[in-house]
Amino acid sequence: MLYQAIFLPEGEVLPRDVIYRPEIYVYIKDWGKEDDLCLVAEIDHKIVGAVWTRILDGKIKGYGNIDSETPEFAISLLEEYRNLGIGTRLMNEMIEQLKRRGYKKTSLSVAKENYALKLYQNVGFEVIDENEEDYLMLLVLNE
Repeated sequence: MLYQAIFLPEGEVLPRDVIYRPEIYVYIKDWGKEDDLCLVAEIDHKIVGAVWTRILDGKIKGYGNIDSETPEFAISLLEEYRNLGIGTRLMNEMIEQLKRRGYKKTSLSVAKENYALKLYQNVGFEVIDENEEDYLMLLVLNE
């Protein structure tokens, strides 16, 4: 699902091994740490979507990293299962999981032209910074 989480403008293709680039592989390397969380959506015994969070506090930071205490949020859905409410349901459930664990906030990075931007805004993420291509977004969970 990591490969599907990489946003590409219409018509662009990346090689599948792109997930092994250090700045991307950091999202799954040594998965299963205490703070790693993942939920999947399954239809007819097929995983069609996933949402995961991870605290990235090592040498390589994630694209949406804001500090060493805030889980970074990622979501991926197979294209044919988008716009069916699955992503919203996955995100809302993960937000509840993070709240129950006592996290104060969660962050993510999204390309400005990514169709998922509206989804992130709809569940409460707000833009806190930007560069030429991406927004850094934050969702406050527990004040």
